[in-house]
Amino acid sequence: MSKVVIIGGGASGMMAAIAAAENGNEVHVYEKNEKLGKKLFITGKGRCNITNACDVETLLSNVVTNNKFLYSAFYAFDSYAMIDLLESCGLKTKIERGNRVFPKSDKSSDVIAVLHNRMKKLGVKIHLNSQVRDILIEGGCCKGIGLSKTDTIYADAVIVATGGLSYETTGATGDGYNFAKKAGHTIAELSPALVPFYTKETEVKDLQGLSLRNIEATIYSGREVLYQEFGEMLFTHYGVSGPVLLSASSYAAKIIKKQHLTLSIDLKPALSIEQLDARIVRDFEEAKNKQFKNVLSRLYPSKLIPVMIKRSTISPDKKINEISKEERRKLVLATKNLTFTLIGLRDYKEAIITQGGVSIKGICPSTMESKNVKALYFVGEVLDLDAVTGGFNLQIAWSTAYAAGKNIY
Repeated sequence: MSKVVIIGGGASGMMAAIAAAENGNEVHVYEKNEKLGKKLFITGKGRCNITNACDVETLLSNVVTNNKFLYSAFYAFDSYAMIDLLESCGLKTKIERGNRVFPKSDKSSDVIAVLHNRMKKLGVKIHLNSQVRDILIEGGCCKGIGLSKTDTIYADAVIVATGGLSYETTGATGDGYNFAKKAGHTIAELSPALVPFYTKETEVKDLQGLSLRNIEATIYSGREVLYQEFGEMLFTHYGVSGPVLLSASSYAAKIIKKQHLTLSIDLKPALSIEQLDARIVRDFEEAKNKQFKNVLSRLYPSKLIPVMIKRSTISPDKKINEISKEERRKLVLATKNLTFTLIGLRDYKEAIITQGGVSIKGICPSTMESKNVKALYFVGEVLDLDAVTGGFNLQIAWSTAYAAGKNIY
């Protein structure tokens, strides 16, 4: 039996504690906040998208950064294993659109509660309001932690589960990166991810609050397609957000620091250009004598109509029977390619996760142990691993934490 100290009581910290305690270890969790799972509490808008009910290959395909590193961890503890663990602890779950898994109660607090109860039953010692200031390294081995200059806790193994920089109000201040640097690890470039975009165009202010469903968003870097996805998006007073754009930010995070990107929105992806043109012709036939501005309500939400009129370059007061075929084609193309210039990302206060972190080159993929310092482990968001929305990032936390905890004896 080993004495295991875990720094951080979030998703990965709690899972690491459970896995290590199930191995018969003496486990201590040190959490700087007044309660466990503070970030977990607000995930999924307070509902907690626990994981994604899919096979391992699908899990891997939804990881943006370093997915091959997760092969062993995902196969050792996949999404179904996580669901089974929670169900065995008394939490009922449900699967929604896109295989997203939520607690049946729609309360993230219930997820935290069952994990907390499991920890207590396994004898895990929880130390709240306890900020770890340092890790102790002697002779190439981690020997414990320092809570202050005079308060030292010795241990046989230390697991760093401190999270990243996103949502600072939950205690995310990048402590884990400093611990990693002390152990000789490289930190991959950090960036907010799963975060809304700023746009150059100010007309988004007039579209604020407009949600568009069943659109296809494509992001270009020059002519290169960085990202393309079908789904839902949202306009804000500063730019664009919503599920499709949040996932897109993970693919754009590094590039957008150097150059602006182009967002192309296909408002009618189910229709080809020819089919959309035929649809508009039918609408126009029924309203030959009306003004252009008064016949677009079937095609677009009311907030979007002024923008589409402007993009089509057709006079809003022009009679439908006066609109030329070429003008109509401009409207079709604007509908299939509504473009905005992406000029940056919102900051960590709004980012769901942090992209970048402890380089996986210095971490053993099957155990999460440091290759530089024995008995030192890194799990969850502190690592240079991230995925799109849909429960995949939490599964990274569960799987990496399980791998670390289960390999300490």
